[in-house]
Amino acid sequence: MNHESVQNYYGEVLQGSEDLQTNACCTPDDMPDHVKAILSQIHDEVLTRYYGCGLIAPEALEGASVLDLGCGAGRDVYALSAMVGDKGRVVGVDMTPAQLEVATRHRDYHAAAFGHGASNVEFHHGYIEQLDELDLEPGSFDVIVSNCVINLATDKGAVLRGAHRLLKEGGEMYFSDVYADRRVPEAMARDEVLYGECLSGALYWNDFLRLAREAGFNDPRMVTARPLTIENPKLEARVAPLKFLSATYRLFKLPQLEPDCEDYGQAVIYKGTIPHAPHALTLDDHHVIETGKVFPVCGNTWMMLQDTRLAPHFDFIGDFSTHYGIFAGCGGASPFNGFDEGGAAASCC
Repeated sequence: MNHESVQNYYGEVLQGSEDLQTNACCTPDDMPDHVKAILSQIHDEVLTRYYGCGLIAPEALEGASVLDLGCGAGRDVYALSAMVGDKGRVVGVDMTPAQLEVATRHRDYHAAAFGHGASNVEFHHGYIEQLDELDLEPGSFDVIVSNCVINLATDKGAVLRGAHRLLKEGGEMYFSDVYADRRVPEAMARDEVLYGECLSGALYWNDFLRLAREAGFNDPRMVTARPLTIENPKLEARVAPLKFLSATYRLFKLPQLEPDCEDYGQAVIYKGTIPHAPHALTLDDHHVIETGKVFPVCGNTWMMLQDTRLAPHFDFIGDFSTHYGIFAGCGGASPFNGFDEGGAAASCC
């Protein structure tokens, strides 16, 4: 599938989220109240041109520099602009002029809505597979996000490599996307509707993990996942027997991360100081760290907390002086395990 086909689908075929034919490109309804409050202030025109599949708002964003890959009409850019505040900035990149036209004309509206002295967002027209061709400084972003867009990219590995280059040391890529339980057949990958609906461009989940590690993101962490139901009999028949899920991953730019979770006898204590997370911090789907509790961690998790913007919110116990072998309890199985055959998805849109 080429860029022109995707541009046409998102710039001409889709005029609003109601034009979508599946539930792949929609966000579950169960989002935090503080996010709902921010979204309620987003301009209606921006909201109606939203086609994401997840929530891309990680913790501790105040003052951060954030890049949104495939920002579309700017819903997530503007939501994140409220979260980073006056001292932060959010940059959006998209290849579809019609979407960017909607995004750019509402900059002043959102600056006023969120009480900013001036707009803290900017937009760039370009391809997320060619980030090195944009006027973006390497190592200048704390967080890179993307919402159901990498599956549309023609070269997923290039996207991940470009993101790694633009992140600061200790920065992270926090993004949602669609994944398949097996490699998508070539004939299906050429189907423009299935591709535009975020299905036939989906990576086999294990291929994604390999590409992430090759790009320099060791130890990818899945945060959430939900099975996708097509809810369109004709399209469902065209994708069978493949299964799909929407998942949010976080990838940290920490070159010292090890291939496996190793035990050094370490632990952390969460202070409960991150806004909107007073009782616990969910790092990923198998690390829910309660406030005030001594929480044993592997060396990789230690670094994800100690060497990132999350460090001020934790106390750290131990070091790397003694190795005790592999750390028991970390993940690694297929994210499709445990889903029912029917896989009823969470309500969305």
